[in-house]
Amino acid sequence: MKLKDLFKDSLRNLGLYMPTPPLWVRSLSARSCFCRAVVANGMLTKRQMVHASLRYRLGRSKNDAVIYWQIDQMGRVHDGKLMWYGADCHRLKNRNATWAMYLLKKHFKLPQGSFQSNHVFFGLHLVREPCTVCIVEAEKSAVILSELYPQYVWLAAGGLFELQPQKFWALQHCQIILLPDTDEELRAYTQWYGVAQQVMQSFLWPKQNRIYVSDFLERHASADQKRRKIDLVDYIQEST
Repeated sequence: MKLKDLFKDSLRNLGLYMPTPPLWVRSLSARSCFCRAVVANGMLTKRQMVHASLRYRLGRSKNDAVIYWQIDQMGRVHDGKLMWYGADCHRLKNRNATWAMYLLKKHFKLPQGSFQSNHVFFGLHLVREPCTVCIVEAEKSAVILSELYPQYVWLAAGGLFELQPQKFWALQHCQIILLPDTDEELRAYTQWYGVAQQVMQSFLWPKQNRIYVSDFLERHASADQKRRKIDLVDYIQEST
């Protein structure tokens, strides 16, 4: 037996050998524009950024975008969001986010309507019951907060209207805290509160498992911060 075959056989016995690596493995990196900006702005140390990148399986595209892979608890990749950040760790206004499945269909010249990916919470693969899950809007925030408050499992909806009832079924036995962004009209809080009520009113949802929608930012953010629609990471950064 050749040495490389012996190595593969040992990994297979340990349940670690993957003859065809998952999609996220090929792009795994802690050197994307996002990761570099987080460290450069002092939001996380380099060690913390590497740790978070490995846990969340962050990728890097050929044109330097960070790839936020959506992976479920079975390890299945549902999709990946590509996003670009400037040196200040804010999204580049001239680069729209795009989806990995869209790019794959385009690359292989498949009709965009040929099959649709079923999106899940970013970070879902980290959920191990029982646990306390905190859900924020932006993937960026979930990654950073996971290192600042590691006692919780941090997930991201991926957008204001991406908090959808069907995504909650994988979290039925978890304690859930929603942390929406803030704004002057209470739009985000109202939207997420409504979704939480809709989920809890479902006859399939455990009645004893209430979903808590935090009003922390509504109570503590200044008028200017609400105007700028900050999130929890912004509040922490501006309070230090």
